[in-house]
Amino acid sequence: MTQISILGCGWLGFPLAKNLIENGNSVNGSTTSENKLSILKKAGINPFLVTLESESISESTNSFLAQSEILIIDIPPKLRGNNADASNSSKKVFVEKIKNLIPFIEKSTVKKVLFVSSTSVYGDENELITEETIPNPETESGKQLLLAEALLQKNQNFETTMLRFGGLIGEDRHPVKFLAGKENLENPDAPVNLIHQIDCISIIEEIIKQSKWNDVFNAVAPFHPTREQYYTQKAKEQNLLLPKFSTEKSNIKKVILSKKVETTLNYQFKLENY
Repeated sequence: MTQISILGCGWLGFPLAKNLIENGNSVNGSTTSENKLSILKKAGINPFLVTLESESISESTNSFLAQSEILIIDIPPKLRGNNADASNSSKKVFVEKIKNLIPFIEKSTVKKVLFVSSTSVYGDENELITEETIPNPETESGKQLLLAEALLQKNQNFETTMLRFGGLIGEDRHPVKFLAGKENLENPDAPVNLIHQIDCISIIEEIIKQSKWNDVFNAVAPFHPTREQYYTQKAKEQNLLLPKFSTEKSNIKKVILSKKVETTLNYQFKLENY
Protein backbone atom coordinates (compact mmCIF):
# COMPACT_ATOMS: atom_id res chain seq x y z
CA MET A 1 0.00 0.00 0.00
CA THR A 2 1.28 3.45 -0.95
CA GLN A 3 0.44 6.57 1.02
CA ILE A 4 -0.46 9.42 -1.36
CA SER A 5 -1.40 13.03 -0.66
CA ILE A 6 -3.56 14.91 -3.17
CA LEU A 7 -3.46 18.68 -2.89
CA GLY A 8 -6.78 19.74 -4.34
CA CYS A 9 -9.64 17.23 -4.20
CA GLY A 10 -11.81 19.03 -6.71
CA TRP A 11 -13.21 18.06 -10.12
CA LEU A 12 -10.25 15.80 -10.90
CA GLY A 13 -8.62 15.20 -7.52
CA PHE A 14 -11.72 13.79 -5.80
CA PRO A 15 -12.51 10.96 -8.29
CA LEU A 16 -8.76 10.31 -8.62
CA ALA A 17 -8.51 9.82 -4.85
CA LYS A 18 -11.42 7.38 -4.89
CA ASN A 19 -9.80 5.38 -7.70
CA LEU A 20 -6.46 5.24 -5.91
CA ILE A 21 -8.16 3.99 -2.75
CA GLU A 22 -10.02 1.32 -4.72
CA ASN A 23 -6.62 0.16 -6.01
CA GLY A 24 -5.31 -0.36 -2.48
CA ASN A 25 -3.67 2.99 -1.69
CA SER A 26 -4.21 5.24 1.31
CA VAL A 27 -4.99 8.84 0.37
CA ASN A 28 -4.78 12.15 2.23
CA GLY A 29 -6.92 14.70 0.43
CA SER A 30 -7.04 18.45 0.86
CA THR A 31 -9.87 20.92 0.43
CA THR A 32 -10.25 24.62 1.12
CA SER A 33 -13.87 24.16 2.22
CA GLU A 34 -14.83 22.95 5.68
CA ASN A 35 -18.13 21.70 4.30
CA LYS A 36 -16.30 19.27 2.03
CA LEU A 37 -14.33 17.56 4.81
CA SER A 38 -17.19 15.20 5.60
CA ILE A 39 -17.62 14.36 1.90
CA LEU A 40 -13.96 13.37 1.63
CA LYS A 41 -14.14 11.29 4.80
CA LYS A 42 -17.26 9.48 3.59
CA ALA A 43 -15.38 8.53 0.40
CA GLY A 44 -12.57 6.96 2.45
CA ILE A 45 -10.19 9.87 2.00
CA ASN A 46 -8.26 11.22 5.00
CA PRO A 47 -9.52 14.84 4.93
CA PHE A 48 -7.43 17.93 5.57
CA LEU A 49 -8.28 21.61 5.40
CA VAL A 50 -5.33 23.16 3.57
CA THR A 51 -5.19 26.69 2.21
CA LEU A 52 -2.28 27.96 0.15
CA GLU A 53 -1.81 31.70 -0.05
CA SER A 54 0.91 33.76 -1.67
CA GLU A 55 2.02 34.90 1.80
CA SER A 56 1.21 31.93 4.03
CA ILE A 57 0.16 28.30 4.18
CA SER A 58 -2.03 26.29 6.57
CA GLU A 59 -0.35 24.70 9.58
CA SER A 60 -2.22 21.50 8.73
CA THR A 61 0.05 21.04 5.71
CA ASN A 62 2.57 19.08 7.76
CA SER A 63 -0.09 16.59 8.85
CA PHE A 64 -1.48 16.44 5.31
CA LEU A 65 1.93 15.38 3.96
CA ALA A 66 2.88 13.13 6.88
CA GLN A 67 3.90 9.58 5.94
CA SER A 68 3.14 10.13 2.25
CA GLU A 69 5.61 9.01 -0.39
CA ILE A 70 3.82 10.71 -3.29
CA LEU A 71 2.27 14.17 -3.56
CA ILE A 72 -0.09 15.07 -6.40
CA ILE A 73 -0.53 18.82 -6.85
CA ASP A 74 -3.79 19.57 -8.61
CA ILE A 75 -4.68 23.19 -7.94
CA PRO A 76 -5.42 25.68 -10.75
CA PRO A 77 -3.82 29.14 -10.82
CA LYS A 78 -7.28 30.83 -10.51
CA LEU A 79 -6.09 34.22 -11.63
CA ARG A 80 -8.38 37.20 -11.97
CA GLY A 81 -6.77 38.01 -15.28
CA ASN A 82 -5.86 35.37 -17.83
CA ASN A 83 -3.72 37.34 -20.23
CA ALA A 84 -0.29 38.91 -20.42
CA ASP A 85 -1.70 42.25 -19.23
CA ALA A 86 -3.21 40.90 -16.02
CA SER A 87 -2.99 43.28 -13.08
CA ASN A 88 0.10 43.23 -10.91
CA SER A 89 -1.97 41.94 -8.00
CA SER A 90 -2.61 38.66 -9.85
CA LYS A 91 0.90 38.16 -11.22
CA LYS A 92 3.08 35.54 -9.57
CA VAL A 93 0.40 34.69 -6.97
CA PHE A 94 0.28 31.02 -7.98
CA VAL A 95 4.06 30.82 -8.19
CA GLU A 96 4.36 32.21 -4.66
CA LYS A 97 1.91 29.59 -3.40
CA ILE A 98 4.06 26.80 -4.82
CA LYS A 99 7.19 28.48 -3.46
CA ASN A 100 5.61 28.51 0.02
CA LEU A 101 4.63 24.85 -0.31
CA ILE A 102 8.08 23.56 -1.26
CA PRO A 103 9.72 23.83 2.22
CA PHE A 104 6.88 21.70 3.62
CA ILE A 105 7.53 19.07 0.95
CA GLU A 106 11.27 19.15 1.65
CA LYS A 107 10.87 18.33 5.34
CA SER A 108 8.19 15.68 4.74
CA THR A 109 8.46 12.02 3.70
CA VAL A 110 7.41 12.90 0.14
CA LYS A 111 9.96 11.77 -2.46
CA LYS A 112 7.82 11.92 -5.61
CA VAL A 113 5.70 14.83 -6.86
CA LEU A 114 3.24 14.79 -9.73
CA PHE A 115 2.36 18.31 -10.83
CA VAL A 116 -0.84 18.68 -12.85
CA SER A 117 -0.03 21.39 -15.37
CA SER A 118 -1.53 22.47 -18.68
CA THR A 119 -0.71 22.66 -22.39
CA SER A 120 -1.21 26.41 -21.99
CA VAL A 121 2.54 26.52 -21.28
CA TYR A 122 3.02 26.19 -25.05
CA GLY A 123 2.59 29.09 -27.45
CA ASP A 124 0.31 29.16 -30.50
CA GLU A 125 3.07 29.61 -33.05
CA ASN A 126 3.84 25.89 -33.43
CA GLU A 127 1.58 23.57 -35.43
CA LEU A 128 2.75 20.27 -33.92
CA ILE A 129 3.70 20.26 -30.25
CA THR A 130 5.54 17.51 -28.38
CA GLU A 131 7.29 17.46 -25.01
CA GLU A 132 10.42 18.60 -26.85
CA THR A 133 8.74 21.84 -27.95
CA ILE A 134 10.10 24.85 -26.06
CA PRO A 135 7.27 26.32 -23.95
CA ASN A 136 6.26 29.87 -24.76
CA PRO A 137 3.08 30.66 -22.79
CA GLU A 138 0.92 33.60 -23.84
CA THR A 139 -1.60 33.63 -20.98
CA GLU A 140 -0.77 34.68 -17.44
CA SER A 141 -1.89 31.32 -16.06
CA GLY A 142 0.35 29.53 -18.57
CA LYS A 143 3.30 31.67 -17.54
CA GLN A 144 2.77 30.96 -13.85
CA LEU A 145 2.35 27.23 -14.44
CA LEU A 146 5.66 27.16 -16.29
CA LEU A 147 7.43 29.03 -13.48
CA ALA A 148 5.89 26.66 -10.92
CA GLU A 149 7.06 23.68 -12.98
CA ALA A 150 10.61 25.02 -12.92
CA LEU A 151 10.57 25.54 -9.15
CA LEU A 152 9.54 21.95 -8.55
CA GLN A 153 11.70 20.38 -11.23
CA LYS A 154 14.95 21.95 -10.07
CA ASN A 155 14.47 20.86 -6.45
CA GLN A 156 16.82 18.00 -5.57
CA ASN A 157 14.89 16.86 -2.50
CA PHE A 158 12.23 15.06 -4.53
CA GLU A 159 11.55 13.87 -8.08
CA THR A 160 8.88 15.70 -10.06
CA THR A 161 6.90 14.69 -13.12
CA MET A 162 4.93 17.30 -15.07
CA LEU A 163 1.63 16.24 -16.59
CA ARG A 164 0.33 18.81 -19.07
CA PHE A 165 -3.36 18.27 -19.77
CA GLY A 166 -5.28 19.72 -22.68
CA GLY A 167 -8.84 21.01 -22.30
CA LEU A 168 -10.64 19.01 -19.62
CA ILE A 169 -13.87 17.23 -20.51
CA GLY A 170 -16.20 15.13 -18.40
CA GLU A 171 -19.82 14.09 -18.04
CA ASP A 172 -20.52 17.25 -16.06
CA ARG A 173 -18.03 19.46 -17.88
CA HIS A 174 -18.11 20.32 -21.57
CA PRO A 175 -17.06 23.63 -23.19
CA VAL A 176 -19.91 23.48 -25.73
CA LYS A 177 -22.27 24.51 -22.93
CA PHE A 178 -20.43 27.83 -22.67
CA LEU A 179 -20.08 28.32 -26.43
CA ALA A 180 -23.64 27.45 -27.43
CA GLY A 181 -25.42 30.37 -29.08
CA LYS A 182 -22.39 32.64 -28.99
CA GLU A 183 -21.35 34.57 -32.09
CA ASN A 184 -18.08 35.71 -33.67
CA LEU A 185 -16.06 32.95 -32.02
CA GLU A 186 -12.43 32.99 -33.09
CA ASN A 187 -10.31 30.36 -34.80
CA PRO A 188 -12.93 28.09 -36.40
CA ASP A 189 -10.18 26.05 -38.08
CA ALA A 190 -8.10 25.56 -34.96
CA PRO A 191 -7.86 21.89 -33.89
CA VAL A 192 -9.34 20.91 -30.54
CA ASN A 193 -6.97 19.50 -27.91
CA LEU A 194 -9.10 17.80 -25.29
CA ILE A 195 -8.88 15.00 -22.74
CA HIS A 196 -11.59 13.23 -20.78
CA GLN A 197 -11.55 12.98 -16.98
CA ILE A 198 -11.42 9.19 -17.26
CA ASP A 199 -8.18 9.34 -19.25
CA CYS A 200 -6.73 11.97 -16.89
CA ILE A 201 -7.20 9.63 -13.94
CA SER A 202 -5.93 6.55 -15.78
CA ILE A 203 -2.75 8.31 -16.98
CA ILE A 204 -1.96 9.52 -13.45
CA GLU A 205 -2.42 5.99 -12.17
CA GLU A 206 -0.06 4.65 -14.84
CA ILE A 207 2.65 7.19 -13.98
CA ILE A 208 2.46 6.08 -10.34
CA LYS A 209 2.24 2.37 -11.17
CA GLN A 210 5.20 2.50 -13.57
CA SER A 211 7.16 4.95 -11.40
CA LYS A 212 7.79 7.44 -14.21
CA TRP A 213 9.39 10.32 -12.34
CA ASN A 214 11.55 13.25 -13.42
CA ASP A 215 9.66 13.37 -16.69
CA VAL A 216 7.23 15.49 -18.71
CA PHE A 217 4.08 14.22 -20.42
CA ASN A 218 1.54 15.91 -22.66
CA ALA A 219 -1.92 14.38 -22.24
CA VAL A 220 -4.37 15.11 -25.05
CA ALA A 221 -6.59 12.60 -26.84
CA PRO A 222 -5.47 11.84 -30.44
CA PHE A 223 -8.63 13.42 -31.80
CA HIS A 224 -8.33 16.86 -33.42
CA PRO A 225 -11.30 18.03 -35.50
CA THR A 226 -11.62 21.80 -36.00
CA ARG A 227 -13.33 23.91 -33.37
CA GLU A 228 -16.17 24.72 -35.74
CA GLN A 229 -16.74 21.08 -36.70
CA TYR A 230 -16.52 19.77 -33.18
CA TYR A 231 -18.58 22.33 -31.28
CA THR A 232 -21.24 22.58 -33.96
CA GLN A 233 -21.70 18.80 -33.85
CA LYS A 234 -21.75 18.71 -30.05
CA ALA A 235 -24.33 21.53 -29.92
CA LYS A 236 -26.56 19.56 -32.29
CA GLU A 237 -26.19 16.38 -30.22
CA GLN A 238 -27.19 18.22 -27.03
CA ASN A 239 -29.96 20.28 -28.68
CA LEU A 240 -28.18 23.54 -27.92
CA LEU A 241 -28.05 26.73 -29.95
CA LEU A 242 -25.32 26.45 -32.56
CA PRO A 243 -22.20 28.52 -31.96
CA LYS A 244 -21.25 30.87 -34.78
CA PHE A 245 -17.63 31.34 -35.78
CA SER A 246 -15.84 34.23 -37.45
CA THR A 247 -13.14 33.69 -40.08
CA GLU A 248 -11.53 37.07 -39.40
CA LYS A 249 -9.08 35.52 -36.95
CA SER A 250 -8.22 31.98 -37.94
CA ASN A 251 -4.49 31.46 -37.70
CA ILE A 252 -4.00 28.92 -34.90
CA LYS A 253 -3.19 25.38 -36.04
CA LYS A 254 -1.74 24.02 -32.79
CA VAL A 255 -2.01 20.25 -32.36
CA ILE A 256 -0.79 18.77 -29.07
CA LEU A 257 0.72 15.32 -29.55
CA SER A 258 0.73 12.75 -26.75
CA LYS A 259 2.88 10.06 -28.35
CA LYS A 260 5.06 9.90 -25.25
CA VAL A 261 2.08 8.86 -23.12
CA GLU A 262 1.27 6.19 -25.69
CA THR A 263 4.84 4.91 -26.05
CA THR A 264 6.59 5.47 -22.70
CA LEU A 265 3.53 4.53 -20.63
CA ASN A 266 2.18 2.14 -23.29
CA TYR A 267 -1.14 3.89 -22.73
CA GLN A 268 -4.13 3.60 -25.02
CA PHE A 269 -6.67 6.39 -24.66
CA LYS A 270 -9.96 5.05 -23.39
CA LEU A 271 -12.09 7.84 -24.82
CA GLU A 272 -11.21 9.74 -27.98
CA ASN A 273 -14.29 10.97 -29.83
CA TYR A 274 -16.26 12.66 -27.06
